[in-house]
Amino acid sequence: MHAYSVIRPKNILHNMDSFFTALMVQARATSWMEWTAAFFGMASVLYSRNNKVLLYPTGIISTAIYCYMWSRTEAKLYADALLNLYYLIMSIYGWILWSRQRTNAQLEISRCNTKEWLIAMGIGIAGWAILYRLLLLTPSDVPVWDSFVSAAAWSGMWLLARRKLENWILLNISNLAAIPLYVHKNYYVTMLLTVFLFVVAISGYFNWRKIVLRQEDKRLPAAAH
Repeated sequence: MHAYSVIRPKNILHNMDSFFTALMVQARATSWMEWTAAFFGMASVLYSRNNKVLLYPTGIISTAIYCYMWSRTEAKLYADALLNLYYLIMSIYGWILWSRQRTNAQLEISRCNTKEWLIAMGIGIAGWAILYRLLLLTPSDVPVWDSFVSAAAWSGMWLLARRKLENWILLNISNLAAIPLYVHKNYYVTMLLTVFLFVVAISGYFNWRKIVLRQEDKRLPAAAH
């Protein structure tokens, strides 16, 4: 007879209890710096979703702290540090533009065409290769993983700037890869923030998809004439 391992409810509950116990231990051990960065990161995402200017100052605080945290030798997440530096610069730039040009019309949300997909994939693949080579010159112990997370985010951010629906897909690929990376590095609060970002990005995708479908429906009668 073959021996089969049976997954019992008690075992599942025990494993879940062990996970949450470990999570609470790590949360208590989390530095005030990571708590602060996560808090302002969550605030920035919520302000962004509601199109509020406070998304910029809260984002600047969060990304500045993460730049410092990820560049330290304890973290060794150098590609993430560069990614947050990019976010920091873009937050400052966006805040300036918001202050000067509040009345500017926004680009219409649309789907990617073949050329845009190829460019986005090129950014992701080239970014991954370049960041990986750079990380080999550092003490990073996760160069492939860290560079992939940042390269996928860069690719998604390029589509986001062009108001393309598919930006959410690439950003969530980055988020999905980042969640186990932060667990591996014992940054559990940042892991929870990334889970939150993952959920918001799913919501963002379906919200934008509704807008795109509405726009496409409006064009159908015009095309028929």
